Amino acid sequence: MYISESAIKRMLREAGARRVSSEARMEFQRHINRTAFAIAKKAVVLSKHAKRKTVEASDIKLAAY
Repeated sequence: MYISESAIKRMLREAGARRVSSEARMEFQRHINRTAFAIAKKAVVLSKHAKRKTVEASDIKLAAY
């Protein structure tokens, strides 16, 4: 997993959750990690298409939308 369980707990707490089951935290963590990895892969493809070795913020923005 790329994003830690403690970061997931913190994110849910900041969103207003008082209590969250462990299954819900694990499912949220899986979903966030899957989405983040997909965006990262798209950003790498975009930077390679632009003939760059460096992934830039614009690549991330384009990949996320």
